[in-house]
Amino acid sequence: MIRSFSISFCTLSKSFRSHQLFLPQKAFPDEVLDLDKAVRTLDLTHNKLVDIPMEISKLINLQRLVLADNLIERLPMNLGKLQSLKAMTLDGNRIASLPDELGQLVRLERLSISDNILTCLPETIGSLRNLSLLNVSNNKLKTLPESIGSCFSLEELQANVAGNSM
Repeated sequence: MIRSFSISFCTLSKSFRSHQLFLPQKAFPDEVLDLDKAVRTLDLTHNKLVDIPMEISKLINLQRLVLADNLIERLPMNLGKLQSLKAMTLDGNRIASLPDELGQLVRLERLSISDNILTCLPETIGSLRNLSLLNVSNNKLKTLPESIGSCFSLEELQANVAGNSM
């Protein structure tokens, strides 16, 4: 059984075999979606991805999603179907808002979305009772939603702007 799947700098690693993928610039690799239930970790850092397809919801056993340093502007509405997700890293993209469905990720423990252009967080973030780390540094946030107080497991909140506190 495949435990993790990683694409970095257009290299596909699957178990002990490696294959070169020649990804069209800014395209999400269909090969990832074909692995559906097998994928536990997906790291697509530095791939110039623009969109995350709705079909990502097929990765029902995904526990760790890393999409840092891409060109992503929005997250799919059905992101909440990734019920096994424990960690999501979206640093260094162009995300302006998070869908309300984020609150459906009830197992999420770590969310890092620094260096984006977020102006607000959804109220549903308060549903993330297992969230222990939230990094929203270097965004355009002026306030945090009141519901953040319902994140009872929250131990670390990073919300600084270029070295200053919010």
